Amino acid sequence: MKGIILAGGNGTRLQPLSLVRSKQLAPVYDKPMIYYPLSMLMLAGISDVLIISRPAELPLFHKLFGDGGRLGMSIVYAGQDEPRGIADAFLVGADHIQGEDNALILGDNLFHGANLPSLLRRSAARLNGCVLFGHQVADPEQFGVAEVDEDGKLVAIEEKPAEPRSNLAIPGLYFFDGGVVDVAKRLAPSPRGELEITDVLRAYMDEGRADLMWLGRGVTWLDTGTHESLLEAGLFVRDVQRRQGTRIGCVEEIAMHMGFISPDDCYRLGTEMAASPYGRYLMDCARFYKRLPASARATEDW
Repeated sequence: MKGIILAGGNGTRLQPLSLVRSKQLAPVYDKPMIYYPLSMLMLAGISDVLIISRPAELPLFHKLFGDGGRLGMSIVYAGQDEPRGIADAFLVGADHIQGEDNALILGDNLFHGANLPSLLRRSAARLNGCVLFGHQVADPEQFGVAEVDEDGKLVAIEEKPAEPRSNLAIPGLYFFDGGVVDVAKRLAPSPRGELEITDVLRAYMDEGRADLMWLGRGVTWLDTGTHESLLEAGLFVRDVQRRQGTRIGCVEEIAMHMGFISPDDCYRLGTEMAASPYGRYLMDCARFYKRLPASARATEDW
C-alpha cells in the first residue's frame, strides 16, 4: 500500500506563522507537525510515502526526511503550485499510486489512541473500495459529516452542513483502492473551485464500496490548522508524554517497532541528536527494545 501526505495549501488560518514556512513544519510541542501524520501511515504498515507541498517548500521537507532511507522507507516529493482541493492529491500523486491501494492523510491532522494501530491495519486489510473514519465532535458543522442508518451503514456525506444530521465528523485520513485516480479525474470543481474529497467518498458510497470505521472514545483527533488548535495539540502531546513517559509521533521509534530499521539504527539516529531529550529518548528506546523478547515486540496495539 502506498501513502500520501497532503502538506500543501497556503495555511491562511495560521498567518503570519505560515508566511515564511509550511504550516506542516510548525512545531507541535517537540517535533514538526508532519511527524504525526507520517507516524499514522507507518503504523498502518506503509513504508512508501509521497509528500505533496508547495514547490518552494519541498526542499525543506527533503532536508528533514531525505529519501526516507534513514527510516527504512521510501519518501518522494511532488509539488502542488496552488490549492486545488484534497482530491487533487490523487492527480498529483497518480504516478506514485500506480493503481495500488493507498492511504491519504492530511498534514495537519493528529491522531492518538491505544487501539489505533490495529484499527489502521484492519482498515487496510478489509479495503474494498474505500475506508473512511468517523469521530464524534461537538461542532460537526465545521467538518465533513457522515450519516449512518440503524445498522451503522453509511448513507450520506455532507460537507460542512448548516444543519448537520449527525455529529460524526470525517477526519482527514482515508484508505482507497487504486481506482481512486480515475474517480478524481472525473470530478468537476465545486463552487469554491476545488476538487472535493467528499465527492470522491460519495462516488464510492454510491457504488456501495465505502466503509465507515468509527474511531472510538479512546482515540483523540486534533486538527492543528489554527493558532488555538496548534497550541492545544502541543499541550496535549506534552501532557501525554509527561504522564506516560513515551512519545507521540516519534517516527524513528515507530520505524524500529515496525521493522523498517534495526534497534542499532535507531540508537545511531538518537546519537545524532544526543544533545536533545528527543535524541536521548531514542537511545533509551533502542536499548530497551533490544532487551525485549520477540513476543513483546509484536504487540499489535503498540
